[in-house]
Amino acid sequence: MTSKPGTRSTQRTGPAHRDHNGLSGGRRTAGMVLEPGDPAPDVSAPNQDGDTVEPDWVGVSVVYFYPKDDTSGCTIEANQFQTELDTYREAGVTVYGVSVDDVDSHAAFADDQDLAFDLLADPDGEVVEAFDVERRRGVASRTTFVVVNGTIQAVYEGVDPDGHARDVLQDLVETGVVTLD
Repeated sequence: MTSKPGTRSTQRTGPAHRDHNGLSGGRRTAGMVLEPGDPAPDVSAPNQDGDTVEPDWVGVSVVYFYPKDDTSGCTIEANQFQTELDTYREAGVTVYGVSVDDVDSHAAFADDQDLAFDLLADPDGEVVEAFDVERRRGVASRTTFVVVNGTIQAVYEGVDPDGHARDVLQDLVETGVVTLD
């Protein structure tokens, strides 16, 4: 894996992507999603096995927020991250899925879909709030963050779940954030 500070990630799947070079002044207003250049927040949440996960943000991580377990779009997105998981891991990238569902819901979803990456249970919305992800009708909006060594590198908002996992991986490679052998 190779990390390059200040690399750009182009958006392929959502309307409101901001890259590190697009920051103006570095100040955010309340209710705005974290932007490239912002530090990744310290978070802690149980995964589908009930184990507390506290990402250290060393290296490269993809954190994708999704509305709800066992819905069509969320199932497509989770399955596609699972399909690409070996390649993500080969590139040194850790993948986390986050929703406001509880541990039991995540456990059933992960078991039903054979998911081998952490799904973080956030029923109180603390992780959603830490990343400033918008909530609509009580659930997290579909938003993905690329975190490189503790800094938000790229943000994807309003993504189409079909193909998103592949698009993020392709962006990571094309921008030189990671390499594949």
